[in-house]
Amino acid sequence: MAMASPPSPPSSGCPFLDADSLRRLLPLSALIPHLRSSLPSLSAAIHSPPRSAFPLPSSPSASLLLMPSWSSDPSLPYIGVKIVTSFPSNSTLHRLPGVHASYSLFHAATGVPLVALNGSQLTLLRTAAVSGVAASLLARHDARVLVMAGAGALAPFLIAAHRLVRPGIERVIIWNRSTDKARILANNLQEEEGGEDRGVTFECAESLDEVVAQGDVVSCATSSESPIVRGVKLKPGAHLDLVGSFSPSMRECDDEGVARGRVFVDFEVAMEEAGELVGAFERGVISRADVAGTLVELLDGTKVGRRSDDEVTVFKAVGTAVVDLLAAQLAYENSLQGTYFLRVGI
Repeated sequence: MAMASPPSPPSSGCPFLDADSLRRLLPLSALIPHLRSSLPSLSAAIHSPPRSAFPLPSSPSASLLLMPSWSSDPSLPYIGVKIVTSFPSNSTLHRLPGVHASYSLFHAATGVPLVALNGSQLTLLRTAAVSGVAASLLARHDARVLVMAGAGALAPFLIAAHRLVRPGIERVIIWNRSTDKARILANNLQEEEGGEDRGVTFECAESLDEVVAQGDVVSCATSSESPIVRGVKLKPGAHLDLVGSFSPSMRECDDEGVARGRVFVDFEVAMEEAGELVGAFERGVISRADVAGTLVELLDGTKVGRRSDDEVTVFKAVGTAVVDLLAAQLAYENSLQGTYFLRVGI
């Protein structure tokens, strides 16, 4: 539970939590249960206007995004804002990530700045944690095979989150448009695991079509604008986790994937922003009324999750400032208490 009156930052200035600090303060083993408990009780009190996006003159495709949020609950006395820059050409022109972010947390009663956080790392952690929470309610308990589509910065966090909530996973298959990138990630994760004798194998695949049918959990974190997962390939009982797309022009699975599955979203805004859903609504594949519920409704018991072993479930997340604020809260309060978890890393 949040503190009623968090102290002001040191007089020397507002502290900064870098990526390494956040990985120590926000391990998924702590962040997932924090979101499970706090989303049902606090999300209604968190005000989160739609993200604001501004084009930048420095590049035709560059943009500045602002994601503010604040709480009206005295047990969560915070204001937060994430500032994001998107420069898609960075990877080809400068060999830099295309997205950078910073997060600032303020005291809700005084407006005093409390802490600044690495927004990119915060986003990776909270995105993976949300998928982990959803999978804990929607994926089969006996899930053994995880298919990961995408080998970017988010992929290892998603793999860790799914393995945490479904510890029976014994095989992880990674696909990426660049097979070399998928192979490097698989090799790195296998080395971190301590080799194949530890019971979990990591491998790469050249064809996503060929391995989707094997996945008990299929997680996608790409920037694709055309479907990469075909619904006809999903096995009965599969859980499809879609976190890559965040605009109507982006799409990671086809209409059949949406139609076959029982669809849940992180928040209702996903029905306005997710290309998989917006397109399906426009084409009459499903209607908004066919969306089975939100993550908060799953957590508070208003909606029922998986109903049978053969049911295909789909979770579509676009991310909101609500979970940013809750993740920043936990990081800040753990830092005040000197809480550094023993396991360093994801």
